[in-house]
Amino acid sequence: MLQLPSASTGATLKPATVVTVPCAIHYLSRVVTLLRNVEGSVLQCTTQHVANSWRQRLGVRNGRRLAVRAHAAPATAPSGLYTNVEAGKPHPLGPSKTHRGVNFALFSRHAKSTKLCLFDEDAQQIAEIECRRTGDVFHVELVGLPGAGVRYGFKVAGDGGWDTDHRWAPGRVLLDPYAPLVSGRRKFGVRDAVEHFKGRDGSLFLGSYDFESAPYDWGSDYRRPGHTLNDLVIYEVPVRCFTADASSGLPQQQRGTFAGLAAKAPYLASLGINAVELLPVFEWDELEFRRSANPRDHMTNVWGYSHINFFAPMSRLASSSAAGRGPEAVAREFKDMVKSLHAHGIEVILDVVYNHTAEADDKDPYTLSFRGIDNKTYYMIDPEQHVKLVNWSGCGNTVNANNPTVTQLIVDSLVRWVEEYHVDGFRFDLASCLCRDERGRPMAAPPLIRTISKHPVLSQVKLIAEPWDIGMYQVGSFPNWDIWAEWNGRYRDDMRKFIKGDPGMKRAFATRLAGSADLYNNHNRRPYHSINFITAHDGFSLYDMVSYNEKRNDANGEGNRDGTNDNFSWNCGAEGPTTDPGVTALRQRQIRNYLVALMMSQGTPMIVSGDEVGKSHGGNNNWYGHDTAMAHLQWSEGEPQRDELLRFTSELIKFRRSHSALGREHFLSPGDITWHEDNWHNDESRFLAFTLHHREAGDIYAAFNAHSFSVAASLPRPPPGRKWCRLVDTNLPAPKDFTPGGNAGVDSVYSVQAYSSIILIAKPL
Repeated sequence: MLQLPSASTGATLKPATVVTVPCAIHYLSRVVTLLRNVEGSVLQCTTQHVANSWRQRLGVRNGRRLAVRAHAAPATAPSGLYTNVEAGKPHPLGPSKTHRGVNFALFSRHAKSTKLCLFDEDAQQIAEIECRRTGDVFHVELVGLPGAGVRYGFKVAGDGGWDTDHRWAPGRVLLDPYAPLVSGRRKFGVRDAVEHFKGRDGSLFLGSYDFESAPYDWGSDYRRPGHTLNDLVIYEVPVRCFTADASSGLPQQQRGTFAGLAAKAPYLASLGINAVELLPVFEWDELEFRRSANPRDHMTNVWGYSHINFFAPMSRLASSSAAGRGPEAVAREFKDMVKSLHAHGIEVILDVVYNHTAEADDKDPYTLSFRGIDNKTYYMIDPEQHVKLVNWSGCGNTVNANNPTVTQLIVDSLVRWVEEYHVDGFRFDLASCLCRDERGRPMAAPPLIRTISKHPVLSQVKLIAEPWDIGMYQVGSFPNWDIWAEWNGRYRDDMRKFIKGDPGMKRAFATRLAGSADLYNNHNRRPYHSINFITAHDGFSLYDMVSYNEKRNDANGEGNRDGTNDNFSWNCGAEGPTTDPGVTALRQRQIRNYLVALMMSQGTPMIVSGDEVGKSHGGNNNWYGHDTAMAHLQWSEGEPQRDELLRFTSELIKFRRSHSALGREHFLSPGDITWHEDNWHNDESRFLAFTLHHREAGDIYAAFNAHSFSVAASLPRPPPGRKWCRLVDTNLPAPKDFTPGGNAGVDSVYSVQAYSSIILIAKPL
């Protein structure tokens, strides 16, 4: 019970005092009057109700506030917060605008009761309302509640415990899975003061919405780029790490943000890429490893593969000015970024993580949302051990994606990102997890994948699967309905092995160069359904791949046990940093050899942010938890090797995009390519040469020498009326390594030096 201060004693109100009288909100105005009449004005109480503001707070001179909790839904409530409570309706899920206020609906098949909790902008709870139930949905409508600026969550209680597959946390405020916006901490990697006293029953992450802002102005001349998949050159980039470093030249408030990425759109366009694949941008908790003492409690998650919500952009990837204005401004900044990239002809593909969430496993649970709302629906549970979640993701839990309710949640999320934020496609992390039933068994035609493939909106955007998980490897066999592309892991491995000189790899290397027909030439699939990559965020950077034989992951706190050991890398003669000029030169050649192979391959190429300038992570092949220079891209110009590699990469990308013999829509026929090496069964052969034929654009000759000695290559006759001109020779020093337009004077025999590659183009005489 609230004990009012005595006028004679001048007692003051203690922080976190809670009014527990029935229907407390109904009596709010009476409490205000009593407090205002206290003799000596020991307490000063104000009630704020400003247009477009919903907060009503009781305050004291030292800034402390009184939280008011309503334990049952009152028939009426005072103006300033909401005017009345109605039963509401069960659909749509999440918050929705009604003609009288806002409706809230939450799915939980197994819950017994649910309460809607409202908070002020400082995450202090000010109301709690019991929800009605219709079927499996709890709902309530708050009449008069504003259409923006509200922070909310749910408390959910149910019967049964772990032995019945439930993980109830009835005292904890949970994030709505359908929250369109999320309010969390204000600054990336820095705890808010509120986090230090919230305790186990508080929630750092609260839902929000915006039904009042005018529709975003995309502009009268706005157009989506509309590139076809076979025309794409994809650039994989973590938003935080891309511009976080001071060398980016951006104002501090823009570094590591959506605004920072937008500011670098001219750089990306000049590089030649026409699609960015953003590492996860849904809301996540970057400080999840610091919940308790553990070997990783020094880490800050910069990759974001640990979602807590599927609808909201990550609030701390917005500039400080936007983040300070709330999640509504964060959403606008994300749209500004998309608009800027589109204006430069660059599509936006999101890396999405629907296979697991941040709620971890049962050994170290982190109940934020799904787990406490309906664990049995949202997660796969071991049918034999109810205390154990199925872990096909390797991250502690696996989302039960083919449960009809969860399928609908994921589809609704994807549609929102396309329609509201105008993204152009998705890359699905560990997509094989999405091909399992509730017990984890593989499904030939997973309902989620089928629904996405047949959806009138989603079937029209780029769909890319990472076709594996902990137990399945589906490269070339992912359920695809003829429209899904795949990260081609076999391409990555085979290319790495051949270029570094492994024996017996020539046939596989040729197959990957030609578009991986052994994997994708079935049904109606095309070469461009193979997403070709040498490196990705997982694993070594391109520079580290030619500089380290062994990973160096000790900084991750797991005794160098994390991260893959199958790197197929070669340090070129010295482990890590070296001043040996021979080793340094060889590394630069090898980097260029990999890039040449990637851009000369049929299929859709993808490079990783930083590879174009030789970014090193110090041999760490799993650098997800480092918000430091190890992870941040360095933008320093004037370093010869950096600038020379950037020029080479940019010219190579532009050549690929300009030549019709590359990026074909159909698999190569005998008339499209001539192989100049018949020694296919000699495992010791590490030389491969071929000519791509194209009547209009002209022929291209390419040769790759992975031997430790030079090879004299006899060149084929160029087409009538044309001559061979050297475009690329990775053995030559910059800028001769790439000669735009080609260098004439190539003889009939070309000496391809050890560990080098060449490209010749047939130009008119």
